[in-house]
Amino acid sequence: MTTDETNETVVAESVEVEVVVDETPAPEAVRTPKPGVERPQATGKRKTAIARVIVTRGGDGTITVNGRSIDEYFPRKALITAARSPLTVTGLQNDVSVTARLAGGGVTGQASALRHGIARALVDLDESLRPDLKREGLLARDSRIKERKKAGLRGARKRPQFSKR
Repeated sequence: MTTDETNETVVAESVEVEVVVDETPAPEAVRTPKPGVERPQATGKRKTAIARVIVTRGGDGTITVNGRSIDEYFPRKALITAARSPLTVTGLQNDVSVTARLAGGGVTGQASALRHGIARALVDLDESLRPDLKREGLLARDSRIKERKKAGLRGARKRPQFSKR
């Protein structure tokens, strides 16, 4: 029987088995941007709304939501402004194009989900944008959802009126 530091050879009944020990480190489980990615994808969420977002570098600043322009899709200017806020914070409103698929929730939840998805996709596009987006709170998911109804209650928390007799 012979032994090396990394390889081990065992001889038994004229059968030779060689075990090779691989000492390369395991890949990190950190979400790192891929070099040269031109169309990063991200998912934004708010309440029950989900936005799947694709940001294209070198675009003309258009935002397409479910096949329609953002001005046609959202009924109020405040929602459009909120959805565009990651682009205005980073100054990329005329340099990238955004395509999004929205599902679930209402219009306010969808606008916030779109904002969250755009911010996450921009970080995948360029990691140096992270501090500005994080400072504005655009990378945090707003996790407030409707509380479920409990048994014996009229809603999530409202109780039936107490009757002494």
